[in-house]
Amino acid sequence: MAPPSTDDRATPPERPLEPSVVVGLLAEPLRLRVFAAIALGARSLAEVAGAAGVSLPAASRAAGRLARGRLVIVEDDPVAGRTFRVAGDRLATAARAAPRRPATPLPGDGDLSPAQRQLLAHFFVNGRLTSVPVNRTKRLVVLDYLAGRFDPGRTYPEKEVNFLLGMFHADFAALRRYLVDEGFLERRDGFYWRAGGTYPVD
Repeated sequence: MAPPSTDDRATPPERPLEPSVVVGLLAEPLRLRVFAAIALGARSLAEVAGAAGVSLPAASRAAGRLARGRLVIVEDDPVAGRTFRVAGDRLATAARAAPRRPATPLPGDGDLSPAQRQLLAHFFVNGRLTSVPVNRTKRLVVLDYLAGRFDPGRTYPEKEVNFLLGMFHADFAALRRYLVDEGFLERRDGFYWRAGGTYPVD
């Protein structure tokens, strides 16, 4: 009997990502910025560098490291050239394989009241906003928390606002509109600054 041809042999399954490797790759701030830029839709190296606010060489090094770690997929587009996209399926598999642990506290939750902390726990999982509350009262608590991520007195370009909000939820544009409409942020000529919300008392 003839041996099976190469085409008949089953392709070995891809080795799953180790959750600890994912955390290690994203623990470095520059790589995290580049990964977030790609996750938010930047495709070419120039777009990634611009969205992340880093130089082209720095973006290239970070994206290459993320690609070697298999968090990012590099593709060759005949028109756009080298492009990047997040390896969503691999990340989802790694998340399912990760042991279940208690949810990590939100950044700055020491300034929250017990009632605020309890409400936010329904909408945030490990630092990510799972859904925007339909109920306005609850939504205002979420928006107040998000507004607290912006430093009072500082002006932010829209790109940076998108980046900060995109760390919490993929629909950063909707969050940005809510924050402006509810008076938490003011906007003028493409720049934003904090205008409302709860401020911690020293």
